Amino acid sequence: MRFGDVVTAVASLIIIFILILFPLSLVLTPALGNFEGFMLSAVVSFFLSAIIVGFIFTQKIWEARREAIAKIAVLFTVLVSVVVIMENAAATDWTPMTKEDYTKANPTATPSAFEWYIIERLAIVSDSFLNIVMVLPLVFIGLYIGSMLRKPTES
Repeated sequence: MRFGDVVTAVASLIIIFILILFPLSLVLTPALGNFEGFMLSAVVSFFLSAIIVGFIFTQKIWEARREAIAKIAVLFTVLVSVVVIMENAAATDWTPMTKEDYTKANPTATPSAFEWYIIERLAIVSDSFLNIVMVLPLVFIGLYIGSMLRKPTES
């Protein structure tokens, strides 16, 4: 699979992911709550969009199956990680939320300014870590399943 094909597959994955995520979030968030509804919507969207892209790109994926799936999954995961980091950096309530969660868990702690920086940085890194741990296997498995749903045409 050429790099251009990988980029096209990742772009398709992003578009399909968003097309599934938004309506699913509209349904699940009111029913399950903000965090649970959005997280379940994201997990389902990552998996379904990967299945669809695996199905669409079956012919290209079957040329070098595991390598092609790994390239698509890794590039998509890197893109998701960058988006998460930028999202956390742009969120105006990220620092107060982190401080509130930390002081709730550690009511007697009085961190210095540098310690708050480390705590907030660790919160962002842990968010990225959890996204990578969730996205990479879901997309890899979804692409594999999707590519199995349709056999490639003989050329």
